[in-house]
Amino acid sequence: MKILFCGEAFPEARKRLAALLPDDEILAFPPDKLGPHIADTDVVVPLVSRVDEAFIRQGTFGLIQQYGVGLETVDIEAATRNGVLVARIPSEESGNAASVAEHAVLLMLMLSRRWNQIAATRERETHVAWGSPTGQALLGKTVCIVGLGGVGRELARRLAGFKVRITTVDDHAGRTVPGVEIARSFTLDRLREAVGEADYVMLCINFTPDRFHLFGEQEITAMKKGAFIINVARGGLLDPDALLAALKSGQVAGAGLDVFWEEPVDMTHPIFRENVIASPHIAGVTDVSYEGIALAFAENVRRYKAGETPLYLANAPARLR
Repeated sequence: MKILFCGEAFPEARKRLAALLPDDEILAFPPDKLGPHIADTDVVVPLVSRVDEAFIRQGTFGLIQQYGVGLETVDIEAATRNGVLVARIPSEESGNAASVAEHAVLLMLMLSRRWNQIAATRERETHVAWGSPTGQALLGKTVCIVGLGGVGRELARRLAGFKVRITTVDDHAGRTVPGVEIARSFTLDRLREAVGEADYVMLCINFTPDRFHLFGEQEITAMKKGAFIINVARGGLLDPDALLAALKSGQVAGAGLDVFWEEPVDMTHPIFRENVIASPHIAGVTDVSYEGIALAFAENVRRYKAGETPLYLANAPARLR
């Protein structure tokens, strides 16, 4: 079976898969060089490349299997019309959610303890007063988790140990985290109300086309002045122009970003001259998540080859290719 990665990122992923699928061919090409290889591919791995109807009709593949959760670049309706299965790997099943949640806490701590200021001071080798700069502790602060899916739940579990006050915004009313005290729960239509009382706003919600710039100028204006925002979900959720303006005005004290409006992101963008801690979409890239995703991916390939239904499907075509 031929498995085509739509991009050359994540070489470690392909290495692990090769060990799990020794009888299959695993190929990876940049998006502009995929064309000649689509026709005889059996399984497509989209990564962050666009897989639309035109792409689908170039081949006879029957499975689009994401190497992780996000399917925002896949035209699922087109896949369904053409009899192609689409599957993802839930973050909690693979260890990815735990890894992303840990990274979100890292970004919170770096912002709280003024890491950019510390790093700049060390770079200039400037002598500053002992005990400076003064950091901000998480203890007693209010953290609003937007999205109580796999990542949001894992984040809540970790934050409970910091003795913060946790509030949540979710599109599933009444969803809880067993063993974690949630001070207030809001539905997604009350997002602006929820962020108004938070010292940290954590974007963990799944991205869908109708959530493009879910967090824009009005939501940022509704935040408590001087709060922090962290996005470990998808770049399309957060309006970068609104964020830049808020960072410049002091409405937002700082931002932690692992995902961006374009990827790879241009690091000369003016937003990076503000108090922003940035990482290149690697929150979930750990030994644990790589192993978990590879095992789940290999199992779905095995199922597909055997004519069985893959796990974690995002669609159900009436007729398969």
